[in-house]
Amino acid sequence: MSDADGLRYTKIPLNNGSDRIPALGFGTLIPDPIATKEAVRISLEAGFRQFDCAERYRNEEQVGEAMRAVFKEGKVKREDVFVGTKLWNNNHRPERVKPAFEASLKRLQLDYVDLYSTHTPFAFKPGDEQDPRDKNGNVIYDDATTLTNTWKALESLVDEGRCKAIGLSNVNLAQLKEVFEIARIKPAVVQVESHPYLPEWDLLNYCKKNGIVMQAFAALGHGIEPKLIDDPVITAIAKRVNKTPAQVLLAWAVQRGTAPLTTATSLRHIEENFDISTLPDNAIEEITQGISTRVRLNSVVATGIPGFIPKGR
Repeated sequence: MSDADGLRYTKIPLNNGSDRIPALGFGTLIPDPIATKEAVRISLEAGFRQFDCAERYRNEEQVGEAMRAVFKEGKVKREDVFVGTKLWNNNHRPERVKPAFEASLKRLQLDYVDLYSTHTPFAFKPGDEQDPRDKNGNVIYDDATTLTNTWKALESLVDEGRCKAIGLSNVNLAQLKEVFEIARIKPAVVQVESHPYLPEWDLLNYCKKNGIVMQAFAALGHGIEPKLIDDPVITAIAKRVNKTPAQVLLAWAVQRGTAPLTTATSLRHIEENFDISTLPDNAIEEITQGISTRVRLNSVVATGIPGFIPKGR
């Protein structure tokens, strides 16, 4: 197995007909603003060319500052980096979509983004509060708009040329089908939690059939029990192929046709996560067929509340 077989540079064509997304992506859900800037800088210099952002992470400004500095130094060109960000739930009403999008662009200091997605299929009460709650502490949802109405507003952003592709996040297969069937501009990317404990094969097969890229977050399990990186199947393969469990998990994700996201703040882990190589077919088969544990780590698909964002953010 070669360390330089090119797997880390895999790109997947998008259904907009002109662009490709680097399969190996860097997620920017990092609570500390200083750590965010440093991690983005390191990941760009390590080789990552796909970045997943969101207004809900409240750090687009730091991500943008780090990218701008690296671009200015001439180390990496803007056109070589695929940047996606996401619309938060309180901005789902069609009239709020464009202002939210423009605010993200401004914070990121970019003229365009490569991908703009809904963060969840849930609409929250419109307004400045990202986490609107009633007196009992329950989220206030907005029944006055639908995901398909929001999608039509996203389509208009593509028409204006400052957003190359649009997508969905944290949807189930039924929700994806509903949008896909009415869409004038089809979803290019669907971002969901996916890993060997939650492979989402039906969703992946639908995406492949319809030219949609499935982006997989929590590809390493997010450090939550049961820990994927401690799974005996994964650790045995890692030892056999002289790679770390994280590298095995990311290689499996890319080789099955998804675009995994991973987040790290240390130089060692960022470089490790980019240093993946192709796994032999029998290892892919062992992971796919030999792991029967089924666990969802993030309940955002049921509530619209992202489980990985620290409270208070």
